[in-house]
Amino acid sequence: MPADLAVIGLGHHGLPLAQAATAAGIATIGYDTDPRPVAELAAGRSPVDGSLTVPEIRRMLSGGFRPTADPAELGRVRTAVLCAPTPLGPDRALDLTAVTDAARALAARLRPHTTVLLESPVPPGTTEGLLRDLLEAGSGLRAGRDFHLAYSPGRLDPGSRTHGFAGTPKVIGGLTPACTESAAAFYGRLTDKVVRARGPREAETVKLLETNFRHVNIALVNEMAVLCHELGVDLWDVIRCAETKPFGFQAFRPGPGVGGHGAPVDTIGAHRPLRLVELAGQVNERMPRYVVQRAATLLNEHGKSARGARILLLGITYKPDLPDRQGSPADEIARRLMDLGAAVSYHDPHVPDWRVRELPVPRADSLYEAAAHADLTILLQHHRTYDLQGLSVKAQLLLDTRGATPAGAAHRL
Repeated sequence: MPADLAVIGLGHHGLPLAQAATAAGIATIGYDTDPRPVAELAAGRSPVDGSLTVPEIRRMLSGGFRPTADPAELGRVRTAVLCAPTPLGPDRALDLTAVTDAARALAARLRPHTTVLLESPVPPGTTEGLLRDLLEAGSGLRAGRDFHLAYSPGRLDPGSRTHGFAGTPKVIGGLTPACTESAAAFYGRLTDKVVRARGPREAETVKLLETNFRHVNIALVNEMAVLCHELGVDLWDVIRCAETKPFGFQAFRPGPGVGGHGAPVDTIGAHRPLRLVELAGQVNERMPRYVVQRAATLLNEHGKSARGARILLLGITYKPDLPDRQGSPADEIARRLMDLGAAVSYHDPHVPDWRVRELPVPRADSLYEAAAHADLTILLQHHRTYDLQGLSVKAQLLLDTRGATPAGAAHRL
């Protein structure tokens, strides 16, 4: 059965796009080379990362969304959007393997007049270079003449109640002006505002800037957190006051590490490295180790050793109120605590099972009882369900890495 849209890659980028398109009445298929997410979605089950809930998946299915692992379906659509993952490789450059596989699958079935869009984070030049070459070689068609080609950076704030798909402007950079307008016509059905970039390279670099902006600013406040602790200064009060400045300042807050799917990119092929981003990555990667050092110091100050200590970790996801653990610092913190000889357990309302080094981590059923029993409780993620005032009363010793507890109720990062 023909569809208007194919979303290629059913991960944290592709599924919300497919959801928005289906809600807008666009006949949509979701294609993935991995049959497992296809089968899970077809059965109405939520993906592992929790990007969509079961009711949301079921509404999509009832609205006509069709997940498929059959590449033949890609030859029956007017618009195809590539949302393949691009994780960091060993050289800290983006790994484009999944984008390459998706492009080849589409190219073999690409029809004239199709609009092809790329949303995956990629190095500048990928759309008009690698992607264009793969599509043209596999289809015999010419980009900009026989089919439209454009890039639009994925912009998602998972779990946000204020920044939905429709309310988030879409940046578009087409290979030609006609390509840009074709992409704008598609995205104009899903979002309230379309922003036209000069070309694909500019649109690709928007994503690079936005991602690195987040990591660099988090690194700054993470360094400030370490400094302020040494100086005896309340950083959280500093941030509260600083964010009253109506210009020239945007508040970021420290934490035990930086999670999420948008990894900082400090190496762009053979080009010069982004030194500030590289340094920011080093700062942020040190935070789990710093949290463990603070934990060991707190225990020692209260006459206890980390070896044999019962330590409860609260919230092991990378973002509040979501089950997604991509890049969460909890894993490294747990490993380092275990290396010190601590007995680690956890509580998270969104994660029923957790394994570290292939071994199950004990899950606390009763939060207050577990906190009262633990020698140290560490808040890693502030889920909405946590009553931190009550928790601070029950816990023997509480380390808050998110600055979420009332002033004086816990030791803050």
